Amino acid sequence: MGNLSRRRVISLGAALGLVGAAGPATAWAWSPKGSVAGAGTGTDPEYVWDDEVDRLMVSLIENGRVPAVNAAMESWVDNDDPLPSGLPADLTEYLKKVNRLPSWADSAKLARAADFNRRKDTYLFMLYGLGSGIMSTVIPREARSVYWSAGGADMKDRAAKTFTFGYDLSQLKGFEPTGQFVVTANKTRLVHAAVRHLLPQSPHWTAVSDQAIPISNADILVTFHSLGTYVRRKLLDWKVPFPAEDQEAFLHSWQVAMHLLGVRDEYIPRTWADAEEQSAQVLTPVLAPTTEGIQLAEDLLGLPSQVDLGVTRGFLNEFVRYVLSDEIGDWLGLKRDHASAALIRTAWPAFILFREGLNPVAPGAFYVFDQFVRALAMAFLNNGSSGTTTPIVIPTGNRPSS
Repeated sequence: MGNLSRRRVISLGAALGLVGAAGPATAWAWSPKGSVAGAGTGTDPEYVWDDEVDRLMVSLIENGRVPAVNAAMESWVDNDDPLPSGLPADLTEYLKKVNRLPSWADSAKLARAADFNRRKDTYLFMLYGLGSGIMSTVIPREARSVYWSAGGADMKDRAAKTFTFGYDLSQLKGFEPTGQFVVTANKTRLVHAAVRHLLPQSPHWTAVSDQAIPISNADILVTFHSLGTYVRRKLLDWKVPFPAEDQEAFLHSWQVAMHLLGVRDEYIPRTWADAEEQSAQVLTPVLAPTTEGIQLAEDLLGLPSQVDLGVTRGFLNEFVRYVLSDEIGDWLGLKRDHASAALIRTAWPAFILFREGLNPVAPGAFYVFDQFVRALAMAFLNNGSSGTTTPIVIPTGNRPSS
């Protein structure tokens, strides 16, 4: 991808979908036998949160200690960094317990997943950004939680602050001592706890929400399926070479990520077959438009107007329709551009074949697609600048209007 830094490319969609998600539409029926634990209580994850850190966060917020915690955590970046000295003692004790990989983490699989992310970053960016990222706006709970939380008022800033999670998950040594993902996951877990305490105080959120507390274990599972499960399925649909070993490693990186975010092992799918079964229950039935989601989608799709994409808004709309569906495009009111639709449906498969070395002839739209990926990265991330990501910080309030 030329001079386009992977730090600005890999996972906008992951970033956008991490705080808040939809929950299951039906009673929990997925068997824990299909989980990485292989057994469990069978408790509905809809009613499982993150009790210890949730209690800690209530105390930190109500006692006005969050700004000091954010300041102390600013220098805590790499996985092997010592815990910051300025943290409250109870928070330090909690982090000592969770700031580590699970015992079942496989370093070889994690390394293979990172290499896969490097090799397929163009497709991953398009799917995470225009697939998962926009799908998040038609997951009602996620859309409402994002919209009414502090970051919902400025999606540009939100994307810049939260894309760190996706990049650190995907970097070559993200799970190793010199990487950053374990720390980033723990910071994100703290953010989730803060949102669980703050959002129920928003009268706007409570007026439209069907849950008393957001971001349950079920909610995080739905987010996973809108990211990992969806992306794997689309890569197979597009006939991108995806060996079984790469698929297993890709899943494993998400399994570890979910564990680090506080999802109980009894809910984390063991295989892709188990993941597809779970996704069919908790994600597919809940997709629907909302007022908040339509506005968020427009905010997100409006960001590319800040740079020269080299393509029209109609092309952008049609690519969203292509990676999701016309039904979702209609829900979001994405205006049709039939000429762009024909170009995408014809040239994108040829673009994949050329990039994979399966066809020696570049499609006529090769340059358009290549520039499109570059421009989207510039539009969505860090105001088009290269360099470091924006730190993840714990919020102290909701959307200003709430």
